Amino acid sequence: MPVPQKEGPRANRDIRGVRDVQLIDQEGQNRGAIPFADALRIAEEAGLDLVEIAPNSVPPVCKLLDYGRFRFLEQKKQAEARKKQKTVEVKEIKLRPGIDKHDYDVKMKAVQRFFEEGDKVKVTLRFRGREMAHQDLGLRLLERVKAETAELAKVESEPMLEGRQMIMILAPR
Repeated sequence: MPVPQKEGPRANRDIRGVRDVQLIDQEGQNRGAIPFADALRIAEEAGLDLVEIAPNSVPPVCKLLDYGRFRFLEQKKQAEARKKQKTVEVKEIKLRPGIDKHDYDVKMKAVQRFFEEGDKVKVTLRFRGREMAHQDLGLRLLERVKAETAELAKVESEPMLEGRQMIMILAPR
C-alpha cells in the first residue's frame, strides 16, 4: 500500500530520490550543491530541519529552518489571504413594468450600493396578467437600468424572458 502524501513541502528524511541538494543555511546564505546526507547532518547539528523549498529545480533547493514554525507561518499567511478574499454575491432587485419614479430611484440607489460592495446584481422584472402583452415596456425599463449603470457595471447577461419574468445580470466594473 502506498504511503499517503503529506501536505506542504517535504522535510528531513521525507526528501527521497535526490543525491545532491542546493543548501541555503539559516542566515539565508547559499552554500551551493552538497550531498543530501551532508545537508541532513548539518541540519541535525544545528538543531533545525532540512526543508525542500524548490523541489522541481536541479538540484532541489533545501533550506535549514524550524519546520514547525515554518508550517505555522504558512498557515497564518493562508488564513490572512482567506480573510482578505471577497466572495462575490448575486443580489436581486425586483421591478415591475409600471414602477413609479420614486420607487425606481430607491431601487437604483440599492443597485449602486451593491456595485460599490463588489456584488453582482440580478435585475428581475415580473409581469402579471395582461402585462405580458406589453413586454416592450419591460424591455425599455431594463434598457434604462442598463444605461444608468453603464459607468458602474457591465452587462453579464442581456435581458431575456423566462416565463413571466425578464432577467438581466449586471457585474461591477
